[in-house]
Amino acid sequence: MWISGNRTGRFTIGPSRRCLGLFLLVLVSLPQYARAQQTIVAASRSVDWRNVGIAGGIPNRTSVCATFNPGATAAQINSAIASCPNGQVVILNAGTYNIVAIDFGGGKSNVTVRGAGADQTFLIFSASTSCNGLGADVCMQGSDNNWRGGPSNTANWTAGYAKDTTVITLDNTANLSVGKSIILDQQDDLADNGTIYICEQSASISPSQNPPCNDDAGGTGGDSGAQRGSGTAQVRGQQQIVTVTAINGSQVTISPGLYMPNWRSSQNPGAWWATSQASMIGVEDMSLDHSASNANYGVGIKNCNNCWVRGIRSLNANRAHVHIQTSPRAVVRDSYFYGTLNAATQSYGVEGFTSSDSLIENSIFQKVEGPLKINADCSGCVLGYNFSINDYYSPSLTWLQQSTGLHSLNDHLLIEGNTGSGLYADEFHGTHNFNTAFRNRWNGFEPNNGTTTSGHTNAILIFPYSRYNNLIGNVLGSTARHTLYQFTPGSGGNESVAIYVLGTGTVSCCQSGDLKVVSTLFRWGNYDTVTGAAQWNASEVPSGLSQFANPLPSDQVLPASMYFSAKPNWFGNVPWPPIGPDVTGGNIANVGGHANKIPAQVCYSSVMGGPADGVGNPLSFNANSCYRNTSSPPRTPTNLRIVR
Repeated sequence: MWISGNRTGRFTIGPSRRCLGLFLLVLVSLPQYARAQQTIVAASRSVDWRNVGIAGGIPNRTSVCATFNPGATAAQINSAIASCPNGQVVILNAGTYNIVAIDFGGGKSNVTVRGAGADQTFLIFSASTSCNGLGADVCMQGSDNNWRGGPSNTANWTAGYAKDTTVITLDNTANLSVGKSIILDQQDDLADNGTIYICEQSASISPSQNPPCNDDAGGTGGDSGAQRGSGTAQVRGQQQIVTVTAINGSQVTISPGLYMPNWRSSQNPGAWWATSQASMIGVEDMSLDHSASNANYGVGIKNCNNCWVRGIRSLNANRAHVHIQTSPRAVVRDSYFYGTLNAATQSYGVEGFTSSDSLIENSIFQKVEGPLKINADCSGCVLGYNFSINDYYSPSLTWLQQSTGLHSLNDHLLIEGNTGSGLYADEFHGTHNFNTAFRNRWNGFEPNNGTTTSGHTNAILIFPYSRYNNLIGNVLGSTARHTLYQFTPGSGGNESVAIYVLGTGTVSCCQSGDLKVVSTLFRWGNYDTVTGAAQWNASEVPSGLSQFANPLPSDQVLPASMYFSAKPNWFGNVPWPPIGPDVTGGNIANVGGHANKIPAQVCYSSVMGGPADGVGNPLSFNANSCYRNTSSPPRTPTNLRIVR
């Protein structure tokens, strides 16, 4: 018998002259990698998150094509990037570089730019590059400006709509080839049918819509700007980015399969894609100061497949420190993000703006208004083990901004193991379906730049028309603030002291509320500070729904993770799993011992010396000083098969 494997974690077992006993031994030796997908959340309400991000992880490149010292110009560095052979590294040695933008040149692939460490290599930007309209200090992009207002290639999607389908039919495959990514989309719903309601529009934009799904008051509502089309009949908010694995005439094989169960011909589904797409480029181990730049974004990732940011320190970005647009399988990890220029609306840490299967993991956010902001569909993405403190919102210091924000249409997110102020699934730019929050610690009551908050102080808020979501094994609330378990339409009580706010909004479109947010929500094993216990309530399991029901779990056993097969190496001595109702003796106070500091929080408090309220100046940071090993363990393999 023989067994072969590759960096994706996929294995093939075939015959040889060896005995059956060796075959059995091989299978027995692979239990942590061959474990089944989680079964707590029904397959109809979830996807397989085990292969999120770059297949096989971020590559550890060691061949150096160019090395620079302080005094090097952006032009010199960008020229070296353009000429660097595949799989090699441009090195920026220790020191301070006063510089304009770093640009991967549009379409350059398979190159890493690496500093000596975020506490040694300092880039101070004085101007940005256009980055095909993004405006960024570091630009990682394909060479053509494929965007929702001007797609480079389009097709009608005429067949193959069922969930998990991997073969679809397109009426155009020009400029499409194996390995490229395509963006699938369809038109929004014009009315609520009582189940999945896909809508990015407001009453003022589409007055025929009944009911409106968001509010346009003050110019904050309307579509997110990430989708094709405008107007009642054209907006295409639902999106998923997939990779082409085969083309046979008009039939296109894709990976992964379709996530949403509501793709259908009545919504005129289609596809669009860039002719030229960058891939496998990354920025690592340096400090990026955006304070004096005119950039919209610190790092812009656009039409870039499997691209990454790792080990960076990013200071005072404008709209977002990292912006991911029309790019699948991006990875942002092991980094420190401090401050924003305005600390108001559109002041984000990492912003998803049309992506799929991306991974935002093990990072620290200090004094950032919206640390994790999913502002357009990030279908199948994972937000894992990030720590945020002082989500600074300058317009109102008594207002709490939740650390994780679902701000536009999105689906099938996994939000796991994060520690911060809360989860806010708002209605300003659309609805949110089939998202899962697992083993997070959200307190719902942290100071806003040192001021005690009194408004919006909730651990979880899910506004109207966001349905079929899952909350499992989280640790929620603050004994100093919360006295009400939940606030729902018509329930009464003081909304600001509730652990959960479900199905009701605070703007004019949604005052009547949406009780289907509650009836379709799956809650299991969440600990809260109001009841002082984990809740394993059959009444909070939507087992009787006619569509997308979740069976009542047979026990109170939860998996350690929904995307890791084993404890990550970079966890070091931190207990695994760190958070949940089955955790005892945790080192976070007043939550019954059910939560430990995650590695990013340990790094912030114990290594960086960060203040408990997050107030203060930027801190020194080096990922290698915090984490034993910044690479993740192998993902669980898929498609395990015996070859005869």
